[in-house]
Amino acid sequence: DAFAALNKSREAEDESLFANPRNAAAGSMRQLDSRITAKRRLHCFAYAWGETSTPPAKTQNEFIGKLRAWGFNVNREIEVCRGVDDLLAYHRKIGEKRQKLGYDIDGVVYKVDRIDWQERLGFVSRAPRWAIAHKFPAEQATTVLRGIEIQVGRTGALTPVARLEPVTVGGVVVTNATLHNEDEIARKDIRVGDTVVVQRAGDVIPQIVRVIEEKRPAHAHPYSFPHKCPACGSAAVREIDEKGEADAVRRCTGGLVCPAQAVERLKHFCSRNAMDIEGLGDRQIEFFFARGLVRSPADIFTLQARDEAPGNLARIRNFEGFGETSVKNLFAAIEARRRVPLNRFIFALGMRRIGETNARRLARHFGTFEALRATARAAKAADSEARAEINNISGVGDV
Repeated sequence: DAFAALNKSREAEDESLFANPRNAAAGSMRQLDSRITAKRRLHCFAYAWGETSTPPAKTQNEFIGKLRAWGFNVNREIEVCRGVDDLLAYHRKIGEKRQKLGYDIDGVVYKVDRIDWQERLGFVSRAPRWAIAHKFPAEQATTVLRGIEIQVGRTGALTPVARLEPVTVGGVVVTNATLHNEDEIARKDIRVGDTVVVQRAGDVIPQIVRVIEEKRPAHAHPYSFPHKCPACGSAAVREIDEKGEADAVRRCTGGLVCPAQAVERLKHFCSRNAMDIEGLGDRQIEFFFARGLVRSPADIFTLQARDEAPGNLARIRNFEGFGETSVKNLFAAIEARRRVPLNRFIFALGMRRIGETNARRLARHFGTFEALRATARAAKAADSEARAEINNISGVGDV
């Protein structure tokens, strides 16, 4: 309701309208002028706690009662259920009330009520074992597939993306949708020019559900997935695993010779959960890469010296979008990240199958990067003690 009122006032003042409440809330929180934020009528439901020395209550429901007593806004739809039948009945009830609520929801979350049981169950990476989301069926819409574009990721994965005639799905204008991989395209027989049914998976990620074949144009041909990388021309192959099965993803074999992989790896290296270099976002990395200033992670840490070298006529501060202050802040941010926790550095390297959790496991086990590198080199021999050592790290395994 507050979102509708906000857009109505913006329309009256001839300002651009927000696409959805999620974007409006996020944009309002990022405002530098708090007076603008205050006008936006933001509301939140309190339901959880941060870091505490002792559990705040014995059960989740008891904690919700405390929040309410402390004056926080708490969702009135919260209920305690006993057994699966109770949960499913609650899901149906909320589904029937969904359109009458004054806010958007995409499902409900079931939680184990006892907090001591929550602590015993713990987490898998970021996901709790003591809670699970039960989504409602996604809203769907019909549009036309205008093209299929292949994007190359940091690990060389070729990901097809559908370019769509713009269509509104669940209050959001959708122009692109994920196609996952070439098997998915073949299974659904998706062709350029097709009329397709689109939905937002989990009400977030757009995807093509199916093709309306009776609306297919006569000239539409089956899509031929490229066997060469569109960025560098190297062969793109589907790797065979130890069971003799082909990987679902086709990958560019160009490695760091491939400019798309090099750029994506640099983006990953600088990202928030990796090296977290402020001021080196996607746009800046693409800019520096295109001009040959940063081609590898090592180049980031020599950027200032090269920029300030005598006789350099192409100083960064002279490029459009950069100024004296922004360049100074960028160099300071790079300098501050010369030393980072080991797990962050391992994750930043962007090795396949080494995400944040495995990076922490490796860092905890080896303690230093030198020890990890020496063991990894020695582990190339299948029957080596080093390989057995890595294999025995909890959660890592032989693959």
